Amino acid sequence: MIHINVWATIGVQAAPMWKFLPELLATPVPRYTSYPTAAEFHEGIGESEQCAGLKGVGAEEEISLYLHIPYCREICWYCGCNTGAANKSQRLANYLERLTQEIDLVAAGLDGRGRAVRVSFGGGSPNAIAPEQFLALMDHLKSAFALPSSTEISVEIDPRGFDEAFAEALAGAGVTRASLGVQTFSPEIQAAIGRIQPRHAIERSVSLLRSAGITSLNFDLMYGLPRQDEAALVESIEESHDFGADRLAVFGYAHVPHMVPRQRRIDTESLPDAPLRFRQANTAYDWLVSRGWKAVGFDHFARSHDPLSLAAREGRVRRNFQGFTDDRCDTLIGLGASAISRFPGALVQNERNSGRYSMKVGLGRLAGAKGVATPPSERLRGRLIEELLCQGSTDIGKMPERLTVRYRLRDFEASRLIRWTDWRLELLEGAIPYARSVAAALDPWRKQSTKQFSTAV
Repeated sequence: MIHINVWATIGVQAAPMWKFLPELLATPVPRYTSYPTAAEFHEGIGESEQCAGLKGVGAEEEISLYLHIPYCREICWYCGCNTGAANKSQRLANYLERLTQEIDLVAAGLDGRGRAVRVSFGGGSPNAIAPEQFLALMDHLKSAFALPSSTEISVEIDPRGFDEAFAEALAGAGVTRASLGVQTFSPEIQAAIGRIQPRHAIERSVSLLRSAGITSLNFDLMYGLPRQDEAALVESIEESHDFGADRLAVFGYAHVPHMVPRQRRIDTESLPDAPLRFRQANTAYDWLVSRGWKAVGFDHFARSHDPLSLAAREGRVRRNFQGFTDDRCDTLIGLGASAISRFPGALVQNERNSGRYSMKVGLGRLAGAKGVATPPSERLRGRLIEELLCQGSTDIGKMPERLTVRYRLRDFEASRLIRWTDWRLELLEGAIPYARSVAAALDPWRKQSTKQFSTAV
């Protein structure tokens, strides 16, 4: 199927100011790193679907692996990830022992099928474990899955505590992609979110990563943070640009203290209001695009030489649990506590609690604890949502509820944010901040769990 890559034609030059239409952003919506989203997961799906998914992997099918390290040296107040304090070495050692056992269980389930072409480490902070532990884990992974030397390996890095030894471990393991958690360069804002990291720590981390052979370096930045204004956001973007980052992910902070108790330490009164958040997102987009960065989806950016930029120009961008990506694999196998696997017939999430995860794997069982089935009808909706968010357009002609979708989107059409050509839905110039809200019109689950999601921008 040929897809019209609308994103490739949007934002070639600095776009005019986006229209702020709060009534179209009022309903919280998912980020759609999966469809159905994790809000729809239930305990009726688990180990059996996980086992069936592994057995269904084709002999030469390309697959991706994701390994979750749910520990950090320091816990940031804003973070909604599944992570805990890495304050006991034995706790980390025990977890890694179970993770190694899970690797063996999954490899046995695959029984030689599948070729792992992509491995990603996330968390938490993968560099919360010791360098030698990372190397041992990587060696076991390579042996269990017979990883070819061409496998792309990426790692999330916390600059706080990153040192020469871990950089050497990355080089030894053949890691070529890394994502650096920066969020903001402002000391005042860092203090407000419980993440103190001096500029020199980031500068040193960048130097070490480049020396270790990292060719694609992403910086995670955030807008909508407490005490943050447009000037502070631009300063962080400029710093990232000057540091030579190859990619930027500019996320909107989601303040949901009812779901993430540690966020209660953040002063709600110091958060920017909705109009200011909107202007911040617009400013970030315009600053980057006007300086030659390629906009990828609604919150990722890449320099022209980066593989993600090339994938965007060629209409090959996908969306998975890591965000917008050039990962082409349909099957993604999650390893570790709370990791999610994506199989054709189901999404399956491992036991979230590290203790219960360890007990389950210790008994020789796969760690799947909940998920959701994805029959053909759901796979169709998921593909259409992914096309819309990644390419900027999709044809909904095969959706049984296409008339309902068109009705739901009448206000977006009236506001000239979308256009219909027969049943092809296309996002227009200025629709980027509304992309998730438009996608939600294709999602029949969306009205059941809005409190679990963030605002669209």
